[in-house]
Amino acid sequence: MKLSSQPTGPRSDFLRTLSERGFLHQCTDLGALDGWLCSGAGTAYNGFDLTADSLHVGHLIPIMMLRWFQKTGNKPIALLGGATSRLGDPSFRDTSRPFLSQEQIMKNLIGIRRVFERFLAFGDGPTDAVMVNNADWLGGLNYLDFLRDIGPHFSVNRMLTSESVRQRLEREQSLSLLEFNYMVMQAYDFHVLAESRGCLLQLGGSDQWGNIVSGVEFGRRIGGRTLFGLTAPLLTTSSGAKMGKSVSGAVWLNADRLSPYEFWQFWRNTGDADVGRFLRLFTELP
Repeated sequence: MKLSSQPTGPRSDFLRTLSERGFLHQCTDLGALDGWLCSGAGTAYNGFDLTADSLHVGHLIPIMMLRWFQKTGNKPIALLGGATSRLGDPSFRDTSRPFLSQEQIMKNLIGIRRVFERFLAFGDGPTDAVMVNNADWLGGLNYLDFLRDIGPHFSVNRMLTSESVRQRLEREQSLSLLEFNYMVMQAYDFHVLAESRGCLLQLGGSDQWGNIVSGVEFGRRIGGRTLFGLTAPLLTTSSGAKMGKSVSGAVWLNADRLSPYEFWQFWRNTGDADVGRFLRLFTELP
């Protein structure tokens, strides 16, 4: 389900904007998604785990996708992983994430919430952004009921073909049952948002492709619902360095983690070969 080109290009404002600015990487069904977005205002979400009390520059791509979704007349949902942060996403990691206490997760939630308020307009209107926490529905699940009701819709064979899981196994690195369940929980998030808020689109980075596809397939199996997934490329600089890292570490988005001057310096030092691409992705300049 790679991104397929359309002869005339996307018709919806959102997909046309993403295509022109370099955000599009993979889509489960680009033509059908385009048609849905042309039929009226849609709802989409992107998830963010609460592993620190600030997001960093690497998160700006999904944040800008949500911002463009709202600016083109749609409703964005920022999902905070209050529950999934207790497990850790194994996607393309060599080791398990450290466990976080509930107190640390709540502290991180407060810090991260401030980031979104600078990029999205929140409120009760039809295109106003909303913020949700998956602890609200995952936290109260009964494990046996969850296994019985949700487990039959997931194939372990299919999950093992996910690129992020396959790479861990090929390197003979440990992948715990706890982490293996992450894909199922993310798919369940998508199902809950589709049922409760009419959210039919999940956005994310390309490292989330396997998890997103699982959610799309789960929605079809459990409710006969057509859901969509769309990813942006994971960015590296022209030198091959991972986007969002500087000599001194992560480029945080909260001023109490990184001073405005240091944040400005990071962008000031962008290599010439990256300037045009970064202006299209990280600004709204025409």
